[in-house]
Amino acid sequence: MSEHGVESLLSRNGRAVLAAVQSRPRCSRADVARATGLSTSAVSALVSSLIDAGLLLELGTKPPAGGGRPSVSLGLAPRAGSLIGIHLGHADLRVVLTSLDGTLITEQRHVLDVDHQPAASLDRVARSTADLVENADLDLGRVLGVGVAVSAPVVGSRQLSSPPMLLDWGGVDIGGILAERTGLPVHLANDASLGALAEWRLGAGNGVDDLVYVMLGEGVGCGLILGGRLHTGASGMAGELGHLAVVPDGKVCRCGARGCLETLVSKRALVSALAHTLGPTATVESLLDLGDAGDRGARRLLSDAGQVLGTALAGVCTITDPRLVVVGGDLTARPDSSNALLAAASQALDSALPPVASHEIRVVRAQLGARAEALGAALLAGSRAGGRVA
Repeated sequence: MSEHGVESLLSRNGRAVLAAVQSRPRCSRADVARATGLSTSAVSALVSSLIDAGLLLELGTKPPAGGGRPSVSLGLAPRAGSLIGIHLGHADLRVVLTSLDGTLITEQRHVLDVDHQPAASLDRVARSTADLVENADLDLGRVLGVGVAVSAPVVGSRQLSSPPMLLDWGGVDIGGILAERTGLPVHLANDASLGALAEWRLGAGNGVDDLVYVMLGEGVGCGLILGGRLHTGASGMAGELGHLAVVPDGKVCRCGARGCLETLVSKRALVSALAHTLGPTATVESLLDLGDAGDRGARRLLSDAGQVLGTALAGVCTITDPRLVVVGGDLTARPDSSNALLAAASQALDSALPPVASHEIRVVRAQLGARAEALGAALLAGSRAGGRVA
């Protein structure tokens, strides 16, 4: 179909259908009708035309939630536009290229001392972005934006604040630098918040509009989805669970306070505890190996961490009243070894909740793994693209 033909399709109703599919991954025609308020016959006609134009794809059937006939899932085709998502971790970075609904097209991961090499990290990101677009044979003009997940609070939508744990990045205008290098709009947010966004839209929290996401990595991150919206707070600091004080006069945290949750539950804290028996060669991988093998000490370490985490989550859940707690990050990378942590967290959360709070909150493992934060960054860019879709 010609570009003029495509543009004629993109009436108000055509754009509404595309937006509905973008915001509801793997939705059906009936889902689109409910979201847009259009009749089922109008949606069917528009979907058929958008498929013919190469803007929508049929992704296969999905089982119905309450029985009945299976429905055909819809997704946005690459021609409708693409997004770049970036996760600047502490020791690595990941760059993903996705469709507008967050479906992964391709990705690159690089091991790098991100914490202490901002210039090298941003250079690598810019080169990876160009490589992914070129290798996927996409027109750069169809890439609608870049999202960046960072392991720190964010000021506004483009500049990193100056937290004590990322001194070398203080004041670095990540958005401005990458916008200049890529020629694309760039948006920043905290990585745990974007992990929550991804798990809500694409993973374990799909269909649940009130959830808490916990990211167990170098620290303890937390993202909140409340009422079907990502909640970041008045200053972008909502969800700083890792720096909640849980032990009076406890160990000194990297933030300067004492007894923070991450001094007990983070990957760094558990590896440090494991080094007492394994020595300085202890790693998170060796902890998970031991946990998978049924080692009592490793299982106890993970179980104790889950108990502390669940108790800390009780206050958050009492206030926010979620239906679901999704736990992700490196410590949940392997189902067998993390079962002890998740089970202990669920039991401790239920025990610590006051009688007036909901005791129906489920604690589940995240589904997207190490890609969650980068995929969430891509979804952030898509949400800011707005009317630029198609």
